[in-house]
Amino acid sequence: MSEDNQPGIRGAGGLSRRRLFQLGGLSAAVAAAGTVTGPFATTARAAEPRAGYDAIVVGLGFAGATAARELRAKGLNPLLLEARGRIGGRTWTDTFVSQPVEMGGQFVDESQPLITAELKRYGIPTATGLVPAKAIMPTSNGPAPFSIAELQSRQGALLERLFEGSRSFFPDPYNPLQQKTLVSQVDSLSLRDRLNQLGLSAADESWINGITAGQSGGSSSYGAYTALAQWWSLAGWNSDAWYRAQSKRVATGMSSVIAAMLAEAKAEVRLNTPVTTITDRGDSVEVVTASGQKFTARTVVVAVPVNVWKTIGFNPGLPSVHATATQQGVGVPNSRKLWLHVSGMTEAKVVNGAEGDPFMTVLSHSETSRGQLLMALNSKPAIDVTNRAAVEAALKTVLPEARLIEYRAQDWGAASYSLGGWALRRPGQLSAQLPAIQQPHGRITFATSDIASGWAGFVEGAIEAGFRAADQAASLAGAVSA
Repeated sequence: MSEDNQPGIRGAGGLSRRRLFQLGGLSAAVAAAGTVTGPFATTARAAEPRAGYDAIVVGLGFAGATAARELRAKGLNPLLLEARGRIGGRTWTDTFVSQPVEMGGQFVDESQPLITAELKRYGIPTATGLVPAKAIMPTSNGPAPFSIAELQSRQGALLERLFEGSRSFFPDPYNPLQQKTLVSQVDSLSLRDRLNQLGLSAADESWINGITAGQSGGSSSYGAYTALAQWWSLAGWNSDAWYRAQSKRVATGMSSVIAAMLAEAKAEVRLNTPVTTITDRGDSVEVVTASGQKFTARTVVVAVPVNVWKTIGFNPGLPSVHATATQQGVGVPNSRKLWLHVSGMTEAKVVNGAEGDPFMTVLSHSETSRGQLLMALNSKPAIDVTNRAAVEAALKTVLPEARLIEYRAQDWGAASYSLGGWALRRPGQLSAQLPAIQQPHGRITFATSDIASGWAGFVEGAIEAGFRAADQAASLAGAVSA
């Protein structure tokens, strides 16, 4: 079931569209941004299409919002087109059990300078969830409790072994091809290849293969070793930094940051406007939507995931590196996020599954009047998140004391405007695609976390890509920076 057709799968209860729109100041921000079409535009009228625009941004996740704001700062007036009935892309702040929850990207950290700067710019604080009292980890007899100290000590040491040597081939992880010869020697390895090199016992491997498999969408054979090793390097080359980078969230929700960006962009926003074709005519670019509307501009920023490029008709066709990437895929194909409202939990816990388990992660997030709110990630084998009984059965395997009250779930692989979750490069893609995939194609530029030099797969990477695409688009449009 696609999130593009409904605002998420509900186990019980519901959320009004008006409440979602107001979350994090969205109604004020989008009103400031200009004309809006879609289910949230209860009082706005759609403007008649103009003959031409300075620039068009296709997709309003972090990359698109960053590009839109920066284009405005460079003196351009962009038109913003979003296929969904909401902003955010693969980030999406919703409300569940009267609390803001992230249905997509969630974590931020001080090791990520761009999102840190954005939070400071708009005065938005960060927050942390419940501190786990115990860790539920795999054993030969099934999941069992361990102390948090033992989790961090044992798993941390195993992660250190997994990523040993990464400082040599990623001395500057924001410039991942600085040591291209060394990178090329390991870029063909999958995470499974690297695990096999270590020769770990079954017990030890089970403590980290849930990470390698889960981040890859269910199979350690999918993701590149260099993809995860770069994350490790960006965080600081040690397990303490690795854990810290997955502990903070935006207090008012990711969507509030994008809303602030769009308020500053002061651009015309059109929701529920999927794009079908983009044609570069040499002196301008024509964009055609699913409803048949045509818009022209001096340049276009394509700010949708790499997996989605293949659903858009590009004339002329995409360069070979872009065409290969979208056919191979970059966003992990199996990615389901769940929020579980449960009773019966007497303390906060974190669950780490092993490869093949139904949950990669279950984490106590916050307390409610009836129990706890848990965040969970499922990849492969897939849970049918439309089936409450299937969700309950999976939960019981790791937290038998938990009684499910209600839940929300988002299947990113089934969402037609994402076709996958976070970015995780596959073996060989880093060496073969960067930096060519970051370059413009005629008057078309590309902005997505999937092609970031740094934190690919994170909000940080999306912002990086948005800045770069805005610079490229402004140059193509002949704008002069303010």
